[in-house]
Amino acid sequence: MTFSRLAAIMRKETRQAVRDPSTLMISGLLPIMLIFLFGYAVSFDPRELSIGVVVEQPTSETESFVASLRNTRYFGIEVAIDRQVFASRMAAGKLDAIIVLPQDFSATALRGEAAPIQVLVDGGDPNTAGLVGSYVEMLVLNWLEQEWLDRGQPPLAPLVSIEPRTWFNAEVSSRNYLVPGSLAIILTIIGALLTALVVAREWERGTMEALLATPVGPLELLLGKLIPYFVLGLGSFMLSVLVTVGFFDVPFRGSFLALALAASLFMLCSLGQGLLISTLTRNQLVAAQVAVMLAFLPAFYFSNFVFELDSMPPALQLFSYVIPARFLVSTLQTQFLAGNVWAVLLPDLAGLAIFGIVIFAVCALFTRTRLD
Repeated sequence: MTFSRLAAIMRKETRQAVRDPSTLMISGLLPIMLIFLFGYAVSFDPRELSIGVVVEQPTSETESFVASLRNTRYFGIEVAIDRQVFASRMAAGKLDAIIVLPQDFSATALRGEAAPIQVLVDGGDPNTAGLVGSYVEMLVLNWLEQEWLDRGQPPLAPLVSIEPRTWFNAEVSSRNYLVPGSLAIILTIIGALLTALVVAREWERGTMEALLATPVGPLELLLGKLIPYFVLGLGSFMLSVLVTVGFFDVPFRGSFLALALAASLFMLCSLGQGLLISTLTRNQLVAAQVAVMLAFLPAFYFSNFVFELDSMPPALQLFSYVIPARFLVSTLQTQFLAGNVWAVLLPDLAGLAIFGIVIFAVCALFTRTRLD
């Protein structure tokens, strides 16, 4: 391998990338679009839920309880005296839950007995159903305590006093871990698509044959193809990090050096995977389809980015260890939210390094400078 031939291939690839609008869109526009998509369109935070409240016997206590429901930002309240008014609406998906206050609600609740409240939830969304039930229970306890204080009587002493503390994500905002995790998906798309489409395009147009007619060696060809897109991908990643921290106000508590190292190792995996796909397919359409199936979809489903790996069957949890994005998502979320937790970072970096070496070796094995 000679540096002059390597530099010549790198110059050629750099000029091709600069002159190709699709390459600039993949590396520049697509990451920003995906960050805004994951930052605004995808959220696991509680939204305002449509709640129908059935008050069978209106009293001052039921009015006070309904007022406490209205004061929360999570509930949009409608009141009626018959549950049939809301039943058809919940069946049509227009209501998330129905809260029924029976006739003996006031008398029973203020005697210190269990408040007889019925909560009907739409089980089509289990997360919403669980949220409504637990939140209504908390509101009932707070309302009872306030009612006893307003009457000048000491409230019943709770059996257990809970003082919650939230570490790493004090705002309890899903954006703070979704947006950093999305950077791994963005790097996967950039790396796989950039090299897969660009090299496959060269095979289609016949320019690869002209390149192979030169004295270039396999290692020179491989490095000359990867280095320009490696730099382009890292630049796109750093731009995405700036948008994440500067625009979405996601805290960053780690080290930029460790973050850059993890991104670099992952870019080697992703670019090598795209180069290998293009070498084997030699067709842009097929390369794009294979890149989506082998790079994007596994990274999206098995990286612990959206879908919890702990809830998957053991076989799928074991399979996730062959997905490089799993290690990068763990590194990104740890770096942004917790900082330099080396007990997490070192195994992740080691996993990415192993994948990078293996994929690079496989690419070198399949990279040929002959047409036969």
